[in-house]
Amino acid sequence: MGWFRFLIGAACILAGLTVSCIAVFGTWKFKYVLNRMHAAALNDTLGIFFVILGLVVLNGLNFTSLKLFVIVCFLWMASPVASHLLARLEVTLDKEQIGQECEVDEDVLL
Repeated sequence: MGWFRFLIGAACILAGLTVSCIAVFGTWKFKYVLNRMHAAALNDTLGIFFVILGLVVLNGLNFTSLKLFVIVCFLWMASPVASHLLARLEVTLDKEQIGQECEVDEDVLL
């Protein structure tokens, strides 16, 4: 049973690292700020979740796992809100270029 738990935990950590590497590449490769923010937010929610899930599986169910679960819950609540506020600020401040890069409702630009 120990090897099975190790393999599941290692697979989750490897999946999280893969998502994080893809997000870092997307943050580096994309030219427009909203695209880069989307790649960074992907790392915050999905990459960190898989890494912490792998740590919970490797650690077993105890008080440390509960703390890791609380960290995941905080990140899942805080990261999308922060990304949304930064994207809203970018759309508000960069009204001229936003129409060239993506479609935005006129209500948002007001």
